[in-house]
Amino acid sequence: MNDEKDLRVRTKEFAHRIIRLYVALPKNNAVAQVLGRQVLRSGTSVGANYREAHRARSKSEFISKIGECLKEADETLYWLELLLDEKLLPANRLQPLLDETNELLAILTTISKRAKGIT
Repeated sequence: MNDEKDLRVRTKEFAHRIIRLYVALPKNNAVAQVLGRQVLRSGTSVGANYREAHRARSKSEFISKIGECLKEADETLYWLELLLDEKLLPANRLQPLLDETNELLAILTTISKRAKGIT
């Protein structure tokens, strides 16, 4: 598998993990549900935007879509941190997702910089 396909698979698996996290949140806790919907939306958007980036018609469109991936990944990190801060799930359940989000941010930042010609 090439790197592009690997990241497509990785971002899709990330979305699945986010979905499972949302399902695990307490249904009777309004804060958990609000934060959960936010992380569900942003976390599943990362892979969708990455796929769109690879269908870009121009370099500038690719850079823009990668920028959307970064925005959604960073927002996901924010919501995950709030879930952790509010102790809505155990830290050991959230830490692997926090780590993966940070790794995706680093990868997407590198892709963005390279596409822009920044090293």
